[in-house]
Amino acid sequence: MTISGPDIDFVSQIVRQRAAIVLDRSKEYLIESRLQTLARERGDASITELVSKLRQAPHGPLRDQVVEAMTTNETSFFRDIHPFRALSDQILPELLVQRGRERSLNIWCAACSSGQEPYTIAMSIQELIGAEPSWRVRLLATDIDTQMLTRTKEGIYNQFEVNRGLPAQLLVRYFARHGMNYQIDARLRNMVETKFMNLAEPFPPMPQMDVVFLRNVLIYFDVETKKQILAQVKKIIRPDGYLFLGGAETTMNVDDQWIRHTVGRATVYKLQ
Repeated sequence: MTISGPDIDFVSQIVRQRAAIVLDRSKEYLIESRLQTLARERGDASITELVSKLRQAPHGPLRDQVVEAMTTNETSFFRDIHPFRALSDQILPELLVQRGRERSLNIWCAACSSGQEPYTIAMSIQELIGAEPSWRVRLLATDIDTQMLTRTKEGIYNQFEVNRGLPAQLLVRYFARHGMNYQIDARLRNMVETKFMNLAEPFPPMPQMDVVFLRNVLIYFDVETKKQILAQVKKIIRPDGYLFLGGAETTMNVDDQWIRHTVGRATVYKLQ
């Protein structure tokens, strides 16, 4: 299966209109490989046939399937380990002291994909507070892909996925066999709330967040959309809250109200 230049442009336009994600012809391999997989899953004879159907109904269900295919990101447990070490070693202990009176934590994972990031955070929290019942921890996991949200809610992962970054002791402690796969403990699944969210649109009502994980997301947007997203994050993050971005991302030349800090070997951003 191959994709023509006009079809690349059309699909890119659809994705940009729906999700504000920029895909140009330099992303031809990504677009082609994702559409090839989708065409096979749907039973379409070719990418050309799939795109033809999309042209006939550019606002129908197929549009959302294409956008979801284009926005599914690579993820794993404890991906890029340093942010999670910073969270466990310094940030969470500090927050547990600072929020000791209210005994409440709100953490948001944007673009959570299949859920490894929010469950990594949930395990980190569980390791610190254990079975302490008086703490209310809300871990919000959002994504534009409804299939990924379903996967996150189920918390079921195959052998390959649990072998990528997940320490053996945590696999034993927090997972149980589920057929040929593994399912994360109900305690942690109950900590994670899944919700559909398009970052390019106005944010829905949200609680004030202590920590926001917005990792490996901004790189897909143009500068104006990045500014809009960060402006909305400022409204829902607490004044002393922490923002994590991906290793290749920065607020520099986008929003100068964020100050970069180093925690351990991780970079984190806080409001001035």
